[in-house]
Amino acid sequence: MAETIDTGTDDLLASLDDGVLTLTLNRPEARNAMSDEMNQALAEQLAQAELDRRVKCVVLTGAGKGFCAGGDVKGMNARNAGDGGEPATIDQAIHRQRVNQRATAGRLFKMPKPTLAALPGAAAGAGLSLALACDLRIMASSAIMTTAFAKVGFSGDYGGTYFVTQLVGSAKARELYYLSERVTADEALRLGLANWVVAPEALEAKTREIAHRLAHGPTVAYRYMKENLNRAMSGDWDDCLDLEATHHVHCGQTADHREAAKAFVEKREPVFQGR
Repeated sequence: MAETIDTGTDDLLASLDDGVLTLTLNRPEARNAMSDEMNQALAEQLAQAELDRRVKCVVLTGAGKGFCAGGDVKGMNARNAGDGGEPATIDQAIHRQRVNQRATAGRLFKMPKPTLAALPGAAAGAGLSLALACDLRIMASSAIMTTAFAKVGFSGDYGGTYFVTQLVGSAKARELYYLSERVTADEALRLGLANWVVAPEALEAKTREIAHRLAHGPTVAYRYMKENLNRAMSGDWDDCLDLEATHHVHCGQTADHREAAKAFVEKREPVFQGR
């Protein structure tokens, strides 16, 4: 039975069920645009999830018909105010932005657990960045992606330029950022921005299926797979080989590996314990 978690705000819902932590961006009236409360709660939940042994996989999704519209443009002026009501200096604003990005998109990308974004609708701007920060993405066939930044005079944030460039290459990334055109679910799948596209009514079931597989997989191996894959995105070839060797040998000493080898010989599915 799912455990409901109090996030301290209605802007983010959280529940834990069978190793899967589901975080739901919950401002459907604003297409789940980010608020300060949402960002703070998301950062706190991700920090806790990284250390919580009960959490094996994190799912990020949006309430209603959208995933996340990115920054709340209407509230940006208010969020730029300092603690004392005075306007924040540019240095304060930059530092705050860096902290917010690392605590949300950065943690989704770096935490040693699989992260999965489920998109019932549009992922735009920083919302797209959050989706791309996850390891895997499932889109409803009616959902779209768009960088959107050029339309509001922004250059982009929350790691989107890094993730898009890594996934589709520099030339296509520039096109998507400069022109801010809508990318359909089928086109996102073709480009490699999405891993699966399903009918809207099948999104929840597909998300549950993939998340369950991840939550019951070899968590120690996943930890090192993710580090290997992240390092491979920008690391040195020799460093990547050395890291793979270290992690591969380490995984070979785990109970999960021994169980998987035994299950292979016995022609059954392994039961992983995360040890």
